[in-house]
This record gives sequence, C-alpha cells and structure tokens, in this order.
Amino acid sequence: MAGRYDSNPFDEEEVNPFSDPAVRGKSSGQSRFGGGGFFTTNSASVPPATNSRLSPLPHEPAGFNFERDAPIDIPLDTAADLKKKEKELQAKEAELRRREQDVRRKEEAAARAGIVLEEKNWPPFFPIIHHDIANEIPIHLQRLQYVAFATYLGLFVCLLWNIVAVTTAWIKGEGVKIWFLAIIYFIAGVPGAYGLWYRPLYRAFRTESAMKFGWFFLFYLLHIGFCIFASVAPPIIFKGKSLTGVLPAVDVMGDDALVGIFYFIGFGLFCLESLVSIWVIQQVYMYFRGSGKAAEMKREAARGAMRAAL
Repeated sequence: MAGRYDSNPFDEEEVNPFSDPAVRGKSSGQSRFGGGGFFTTNSASVPPATNSRLSPLPHEPAGFNFERDAPIDIPLDTAADLKKKEKELQAKEAELRRREQDVRRKEEAAARAGIVLEEKNWPPFFPIIHHDIANEIPIHLQRLQYVAFATYLGLFVCLLWNIVAVTTAWIKGEGVKIWFLAIIYFIAGVPGAYGLWYRPLYRAFRTESAMKFGWFFLFYLLHIGFCIFASVAPPIIFKGKSLTGVLPAVDVMGDDALVGIFYFIGFGLFCLESLVSIWVIQQVYMYFRGSGKAAEMKREAARGAMRAAL
C-alpha cells in the first residue's frame, strides 16, 4: 500500500532510461530496429542525459517609446526669475488698466460734450460715410429717414443718368461743353447734398436739434428747386442740353431718337425725385411743428439776435 500510493502524486520524478545499466547494456547490443546487425547503437557514443534547466533572462523594462525614454534635462527657472517675470506682468497689467481708464474718460467727456464718435460703415464693401438708421434714429422716425435717404440716392441716380444721356448727345455731335458741365453737376451735387441737407437731417432726428432742422429746411428747398429746374431744363442759367429736362428732350428727339429717349428717361427721373422730395419735406415739417421744435428754434434765434446786438 505504501508503494502504491505516493505521498505526492504530482511531484516531479526524473525518468532517464539510460541511467539503468541493464537497460543501457541491452540497448547497446541490439539493433535499433530489432534483431539484425544493421544500425547498431553503441552506448558509449550516447552521453547520459542530465536534468538541466535554463536560467531566466534578466528583467528588462517594457518600454514602447523606442529609445525615447531617456530623461531630458529641462532647466527650471529660479525663484528670482519667477519674481522678475511676475513683476513684469503686473507692470503690463497696470499699464493696460491705465490706458482703459484714459479711453473711458475721453469717451465720457465726449458724450457729455455731445460729441459722437462715428465710424464709417456705408457702403459695406467700401465704407465712405457713417450711416446706421436702425440703431441711432428713433423708431418712429426711421421710415421718414429711410425715404429721405432714398431721395439722396435718387439724386445720385439722376445725376449719373444725366452723364450717360449727355455723353450720348456729345457722341452724336452736341459738343463737349455739355459733357463737362454734366460731370461738374455730379461731382458737386452728390457730396454737396450729403453735407448740406442729408447729414443735418440725420443729426436732427438723432439729437433733436432745432438748428439742424433749420439747416435741413434751407438746403432741402434748394435741392427741390434744382430737381424741378432740371426736369424742365430751360436754357437760362445752365446750358440747356447739359441737363436731361423735357425741353432738351423734345429738342434732341428731332435730331436723334436714341438721344431723345435717353433725355426723356432723365426727365422722368428728375420728376420722380422732385415729387418724393416734396413729400419728405412736408413730413419733416409736420414733425418739426408737432414736436415743439419750431418754438424752440424761434427762442434760439431770438437769443442769437440779442447776443449779436449786445
């Protein structure tokens, strides 16, 4: 029983068939394939097997950075350098804060003085003027301001078409003098209209200034007078065919139908500009009287006259 049941059946046992002399002698005299004399094996030529175990390889860290795990020496700033940088940042921050306070102080002073900083934003592709009706004009006056702006653009179209029509007449043999006059009307009329009546109306609606309203009424009446005169274009002040009125249109129609059509289109544009401009000045005047600006303007005019007299 003791030999049958081992104390540890899983214990490793070294089994070497060549370690037994009897087995080794028997195997040396016999053929590997059974009784013949062929392929005999000599026990002396086969060394006895030994129980050898390979030693494990030395442990190496598993790194996947392919020789990039080497430590890198990064110089660290000293405490003195850190304090110096901190002082520089504090000085820059104090300078920025001082500049912001200066800008805010200037803006407040300009606002108290009634000065508005205007940034050019129209037209969007090439800003020339400052124009922001939606944000600067009271909502109940925006429609009227838009129509007034339409009359300004209408004058631009009228004078531009006048150049086209007069250029056609010049090509047909009317002379170069009328073409130069048409160019002068355009160069003087478009910037002059903006500075003399459209900009004053814009500022009058924005600031409710009675004097701005007076300035607008004066020069807008001149604008309406010019449009009515240009729609007729009698040859009394300007050279007749330098404006596309009805009289030059009838005159050139007999010589050249194409030039006459161009002049009649210009006549229609000037008539439309005159009608819309008359409506605008009526609406502005109604608002001017209803808001009490007329009485304020009279008081300001009286004060100005007294100051001038004294």
